[in-house]
Amino acid sequence: MFDMFSYSFMVRAFLVGLFVSVSSSLLGVSLVLRKNSMIGDGLSHVGFGALAVATALSFSPLVFTIPVVVIAAILILRIKEQSAISSESMIAVISSSSLAIGVLIISFVRGTNTDINNFLFGSLLSVSNADAILSVVLSALVISIYILLYPRLYAVTFDSVFAKSAGIKAESYNTLLAILSALVIVTGMRMMGSLLISALIIFPPLSAMKISKTYKSVSIASVLISTAVFFFGITLSYMAGTPIGASIVTLHLFVFIAFSLVSKIAKKS
Repeated sequence: MFDMFSYSFMVRAFLVGLFVSVSSSLLGVSLVLRKNSMIGDGLSHVGFGALAVATALSFSPLVFTIPVVVIAAILILRIKEQSAISSESMIAVISSSSLAIGVLIISFVRGTNTDINNFLFGSLLSVSNADAILSVVLSALVISIYILLYPRLYAVTFDSVFAKSAGIKAESYNTLLAILSALVIVTGMRMMGSLLISALIIFPPLSAMKISKTYKSVSIASVLISTAVFFFGITLSYMAGTPIGASIVTLHLFVFIAFSLVSKIAKKS
């Protein structure tokens, strides 16, 4: 099993995946509790469109995609607050449109099939040294900001009205959450793919909520679940030759089902 670390691309993928798993599981707790978890799905599709444009124009994928997805995250948040259209409908419109535009652009680029598969479902080989360094740095930044601002993010997550009365600028922290989510989505897309990266935000906190009750315990459990599943998922991918993104998400599904059964049994006993 540990032979996989003899390959440089596996080491890069492991480091990126580990940091992305921790950062996404932490942010996921706030997003799921605020019922904003679908923003991850919308941003991942925007990221796909941005990656397609970067590929067509021969730009650096992450350097080009990060600002695009950050801007999209802020716009989605503003539209949600001001538009009469429901946030779910708006995210669905943005997601499908970005995905369609991305596919059209990629169809005009050489190596179409391989590129689309890599973008949609992720690829270990697509994580370059530059991508790995930038992804680790940004993920570490997200984790640091989350820990540093934990009390304020906790207050905004559960009661924005109370947070405002306590002098906390709730709107600013909501925007910060959207920006941090955008960074997590982009940093993990090269490995997990645009269709699967949002699962790293949704599954860990949902599973953690089945066995934990407080915000702090859910956050800790979410991180432990996410990192454990990632390790076994990347190991399964290496040993069985399965796609890494699909392997990790499938294991997350099994963990969620298992924890749900444990929770039901515990309630009956």
